[in-house]
Amino acid sequence: MPRMLDVSDDVRAEIGDEEADRLIAGDNAPGSYDCTSCRTPGDTEQERTSTVLFVGDETAVLAFAHASCIPSQVVAVSEEQLQGAVRSITGDADADLDAGSAPPIAVPADLEADSRLAVIGATSGLVLIKGELHPALVVEPTGPIARPGTDGPGDEFLPLLIEHGFTPVNDVEQIPDQLPGWSVLLAMGQLHAILQPGTGGGRPVAWWQAHQPLTVTDGWRRAANKSSKVLVFAAPVGSIGQQPREDLLRAALDKASARRELVAALLPLAGT
Repeated sequence: MPRMLDVSDDVRAEIGDEEADRLIAGDNAPGSYDCTSCRTPGDTEQERTSTVLFVGDETAVLAFAHASCIPSQVVAVSEEQLQGAVRSITGDADADLDAGSAPPIAVPADLEADSRLAVIGATSGLVLIKGELHPALVVEPTGPIARPGTDGPGDEFLPLLIEHGFTPVNDVEQIPDQLPGWSVLLAMGQLHAILQPGTGGGRPVAWWQAHQPLTVTDGWRRAANKSSKVLVFAAPVGSIGQQPREDLLRAALDKASARRELVAALLPLAGT
């Protein structure tokens, strides 16, 4: 029986027209599945379903999600990340993947930003702007970020982000413009990555990835699902820190903005 599957051009290019057509015809697609984004049941015969292809160096894993949760897309991860994620989910230390298998996927990885191995951390929280709570992510490295190809003592974190389209924040009350090509990826109800455009117009790649999928609050997820957008703030090392409450997080953002140490962008949400 034909399936209500969305197969993006990127996914079709990876798996081939013949395999894509077989999926849509129902030959290789499941009837029921657990959504790789929200983890609730789905049915390819009854509702629009997205095909999500996780691609490693040697293997690829095809997963399924409600089309209302996440669009059909290709997500590039390393082979080690792909194998390790499945082992962590299945609890099988000896598990290996064959192309075409379809478990839900998490993508654990540290982003080593430069030769000094600074790691970019992310904190989720609801930020009150003009009387309305907005889902936000605050990213801050553990050390200065050098421009690629240099090892100078300066910190180029904010200039690099501004070159990629982030906007300097003069007032946290002003919501920035949406940044084309970037998105925030949620899968299995957890935060996995901030994606940026691939080189030469290729598929999106991770700018930041969670070492382990980050749990967000129900309130954060509801707010993100309502707006389908996430505010992403970025600040140099030591500007924000770990704040125990969201009102303190907002106060830290205001102080960083006053010091001209804050940039931001509005990114669409992929997943719920």
